[in-house]
Amino acid sequence: MRRTVEMNKIWTYLKTKDFRKNFLGAIGTVVGVVLIVFFSLRYYTHHGAGIPVPALVGMPVEKAISTLEDQGFEYKIDSVYIMDKPPGTVTVQDPDAGTNVKEGRVIYLTVVTKLAPNVALPDLTDKTYLEAAALLGNDGLKVGDTVYRADIARDHVLQATFGGQVLKPGDKLPKGSRVDMVLGDGQGASEVDIPQLVNQDLDAARFAIRGAQLTIGEITYQGPITDSANLVVVSQSPARTDSVSKTSIGTRVNLVVTQGKVQNEPQP
Repeated sequence: MRRTVEMNKIWTYLKTKDFRKNFLGAIGTVVGVVLIVFFSLRYYTHHGAGIPVPALVGMPVEKAISTLEDQGFEYKIDSVYIMDKPPGTVTVQDPDAGTNVKEGRVIYLTVVTKLAPNVALPDLTDKTYLEAAALLGNDGLKVGDTVYRADIARDHVLQATFGGQVLKPGDKLPKGSRVDMVLGDGQGASEVDIPQLVNQDLDAARFAIRGAQLTIGEITYQGPITDSANLVVVSQSPARTDSVSKTSIGTRVNLVVTQGKVQNEPQP
């Protein structure tokens, strides 16, 4: 009975004008607080306000930096190497041009670097010209000059060079470098006499190798070298012997040299 009386009192109070005034006042207070917070945040964060990011792609990096600084932007720069594009040029920007951002926003720039990274030479030995060209292209290298040498393997790579130096797989080259190649002509290897190079000075040995239509291979220096003008060949490979006197045109001749002068053979 008592509980019923209390419920009746509550319902009676809910129907009074005082309750309606208090209830509406509470709702108005909550709504007011929400609106104040919302508009305060909009004002504090400058919601909807901003300035457009300038178009920087294609600009020299110095001009791009000056443009950003003049408009109150911060910036960070990364670099990438791209062949056939001028070094120091902006190639990517983030955010994109025209995007509205706040003053002081960091703009990220990617700039073409001036120095090409090194890449490893792929193994071109015995590859066809087309296979070698594809391998070079995949690694960011280019095909340079090609010459043919007598060999039964037609259009197969016999040797790769850069700047006149013979290359081996894994050698490092600047990206974009042109690699020259020696290819077989498919006509079979002609043979030439192996020159006798031991006890000759290095320059004379080089001259003899080229004159015999052979190729200068690796030169190994034996012992301390103090005067590069006085070097003598102490061994060669291939060497001329009683059983072997000829080799194929273009064969690489490796030399071992040491400090010294050519010794005259004793007179009989």
